Amino acid sequence: MTIAKAESHAARINRELAHRIVTGQIAAGERLRQDHIAEEFSTSHVPVREAFRRLESQGLVESEPRRGVRVAAFGFDEIREVAQMRGSLEVLALRNAAPHLTAAILDEAEEASRAGDRAGDVYGWEEENRRFHRTILTPCGMPRLSQSIDDLHVASARFLFSGWSAEWETPTDRDHRAILLALRAGNIDLAASLLSRHVTWMGSKAPPNGSLSSR
Repeated sequence: MTIAKAESHAARINRELAHRIVTGQIAAGERLRQDHIAEEFSTSHVPVREAFRRLESQGLVESEPRRGVRVAAFGFDEIREVAQMRGSLEVLALRNAAPHLTAAILDEAEEASRAGDRAGDVYGWEEENRRFHRTILTPCGMPRLSQSIDDLHVASARFLFSGWSAEWETPTDRDHRAILLALRAGNIDLAASLLSRHVTWMGSKAPPNGSLSSR
């Protein structure tokens, strides 16, 4: 297997396993068996091990010496940490992206926000919410920062799906609209302040059904 092909398989395995973990199809504490996954994806153990390393860097699994890999549990301390990290990193990205935000980019972000308001379930809303954030932040031109933010969004989605899906109702995202108004007006300080408040609120919220996993 070539290096490029192994990387391609690893990326595919990572995406699928991350989706299963984030949506709760694979529960916290469940072990991921390398041989079973290699068989499922018709590949060798090499890309599976690489996918596991990526999942671990995303905080979705834990590697235990001589015991393999299991899905990581998470509690309120982790959620607060993720929210605070997002608050800092997304503001940094926005300040670097701001000079490159065109009217067309802001229009695309507005459409993502409206699509989120029309979403029929929490999964559709989260997808459009992530698209909104990615649209206004990617022009920062800092790929490592963008990757870190993407990983934090994965962690936030896991909390959202675990704790809020049963009680979820379609929101009207006033924060997104306020951020866009500030960006269109060229008030970057206000936009950054609104974004920080918007992404850190989750760190102070307990899920309504008490279903959040804990260590």
